[in-house]
Amino acid sequence: MKAVLSLLCGSLLIAASGTAHAQTPAAAGTSAFPNKLVRIVVPFPPGGSTDVLARKLADAMTQDFGQSVIVENRPGAGGTVGSAFVARAPADGYTLLMGVTGSHAVSYSLYAKPSYDPVKDFAPISMIVNSPLMLVKNANVPARTVPEYVAHAKSRPAQVTYGSPGNGTSMHLTGEMFALATGVQLLHVPYKGSAPALNDLLGGQLDSMFGDLLVVQQFVKSGKIQAIAVTSQQRHPMFPDVPTVAESGVPGFEALSWQGLFAPAGTPPDVVAALNAEVNKVLDRPDMKTFFSSQGFIVTPSSPDAFKTFVAAEVKKWAAIVKAAGVPVE
Repeated sequence: MKAVLSLLCGSLLIAASGTAHAQTPAAAGTSAFPNKLVRIVVPFPPGGSTDVLARKLADAMTQDFGQSVIVENRPGAGGTVGSAFVARAPADGYTLLMGVTGSHAVSYSLYAKPSYDPVKDFAPISMIVNSPLMLVKNANVPARTVPEYVAHAKSRPAQVTYGSPGNGTSMHLTGEMFALATGVQLLHVPYKGSAPALNDLLGGQLDSMFGDLLVVQQFVKSGKIQAIAVTSQQRHPMFPDVPTVAESGVPGFEALSWQGLFAPAGTPPDVVAALNAEVNKVLDRPDMKTFFSSQGFIVTPSSPDAFKTFVAAEVKKWAAIVKAAGVPVE
């Protein structure tokens, strides 16, 4: 009897020990993530391309994780308000950021005292998509081509307006790069997001904008606004009849709008790996590929290390453009 009791006690101790070990955070690894709500911060208002992209991604992640993944909009200062919020958030993987060219490549060079470092203060998860911008204008602007637009702008120095989702966004700096390359003076009008800029373009209060394809495509197709050119080196498959800026008399011109997922710096590597695996899984789904392609996006998943290297290179590239354009540093 004693031998049986001893054997039972030993077995219970082994089982208890195994259970306790399985519940420790170190042993749990990525299997413990996520165990509560995850939020993706979009540093722009609802309705823009970043918001649409984040919500589509969040829905797919919710299905896979079995935990709610929601989008939280924190707009302001060209995406820097929401980005700074995530940089200061707990580094546990439950607060993420949908960062973009403006927030993570351009804005760092626009502030004397930046509120965050786009490379040091974040743990890159993965690139999500990139896309060219499209130079569009309303019917009041008598220009159908890049040369005509340039001639129109030169005849009215600093009077032809172009809008953007805010100072320091890729749309803003693409306009500055275009002005440098063509020798024109354009008047930049910053908005709090792409949607209000588009509303003014449609209403005739704004002359033009370098817009995300997702935001402008339906209005181009309906004829409410007109496309002049795209900013990639090759024509976009959705608009094969719209020329590139480069082929329209500005050789070498290229500006791509990219978007990617970030966590705060210091997020555990296993959590970063779990998020990266999930993003890559989602982006490989046929329905997601179809959706993103229909919105004008080119799906570009990456490893965390490759994304970090890319972001660092983008910071240097846009810093040179900010300096050359003489964009005021705040």
